[in-house]
Amino acid sequence: MNNQMNSREEKLLKPMNGIPMLLFLLATIVIMIVVFVIGCIQENAFIIVPSALFGFIVFPIMLGGLKAINPNEAAVYTLFGNYYGTINEAGFYWINPFCGAFNNTQINNNSVSLDEKDAGVKVNVNLAASKKVSLKAMTLNNDKQKVNDCEGNPIEIGVIVIWKVVNATKAVFEVDNYIRYISTQCDASIRQVARQYPYDISDEGDEKSLRGSSQEVAIELQKEIQKRVEFAGIEILEARIAHLAYAPEIAAAMLQRQQATAIIAARQKIVEGAVGMVEMALTKLNENNIVELDDERKAQMVSNLLVVLCGNKDAQPIVNSGSIY
Repeated sequence: MNNQMNSREEKLLKPMNGIPMLLFLLATIVIMIVVFVIGCIQENAFIIVPSALFGFIVFPIMLGGLKAINPNEAAVYTLFGNYYGTINEAGFYWINPFCGAFNNTQINNNSVSLDEKDAGVKVNVNLAASKKVSLKAMTLNNDKQKVNDCEGNPIEIGVIVIWKVVNATKAVFEVDNYIRYISTQCDASIRQVARQYPYDISDEGDEKSLRGSSQEVAIELQKEIQKRVEFAGIEILEARIAHLAYAPEIAAAMLQRQQATAIIAARQKIVEGAVGMVEMALTKLNENNIVELDDERKAQMVSNLLVVLCGNKDAQPIVNSGSIY
C-alpha cells in the first residue's frame, strides 16, 4: 500500500519564458489585424478567413498558455486527465495551452467551508480557492478535543501545528484534500500521544507527563504527525500544545487532589523546619546552661514549640507567673 502511495513522482517542468511568447503573440495579432483589414478592403476571402480564424480562435487559445507563478507557490498541471508536470519556481511562463491547473482543495469564496470547520482547522479561504498550491509555512489550529491520558482521566487538549507543502504533486494527488487530511491526522496523533503520558506526575514517580514535559511531548507529537503525512508531501515544522486542562466533569475533583497534595507537601516542610528549630533551641539551652530541664519538661517544651511552629494560626501564649515545678 505504501509503495502505491509513493508511486507518484513529481515531474518538474522547465517551461518557456512567457515574455517572448507574449510579445510574439501580440505582434502576430497586430499583423493578422492588418492583414484582415487589407483583405476586407480588397474583398479577398483568401486573406480574410485565415486572419479571422487566427484572431478569434487560435490567438485566445495560445494566450491561455501564459502562466504566472508567484514566489512560494507551485502549480500542478494536468493534460486531458493525465498528470503533465509541476512548476514550483516563480516566474512568467508559457506552457501547453490545453493544460489546466489542478488543486483538490478548491472551495467557493462565497460559501463557508463546513468540512474544514468540522475538522477543527481554520484555513484561509482565498488560499483554498486558488488553483495553485502554497509552499509557505501555514498554521493549523485544531480545536480543543477530549481525550484520555494513560491513567484514563478525561482531559481537554488543543495543539498548534506549523506545516508546509514540500511536494505539491503528492499533496494534490495522494489525498483527497490535504488541508482536511492533515487536520484529521493531527486529531489521531493527539489521541495516540496523549494516551502514552499521564496528565501530571504521580506522587511516587518522576516519569514524563503532559503538563510537566511539554517539550518532550511536543517533539513526540511532531514525529507522530510527520509519520502520518509523509506520503502526502507535507512537512511538519513544529507542533506544540496550546491548551491542556482536565475535562469539566473531573476538574473540581482533580483541583481538590492538587490542593491536598500541596497542603501535605507544605506541612511536611513545616514539620521538618519545626523539628530543626526545636532541636536547635534545646541544644542552645543546654550549651549556655540557661535552664536545666528534666525529660518530662523537655517533652512538654517540645510539644508546646511544635504546636506553635506547626499551627496554621497565631498562638495565644499563657504566661505562668508561678514556678514550673
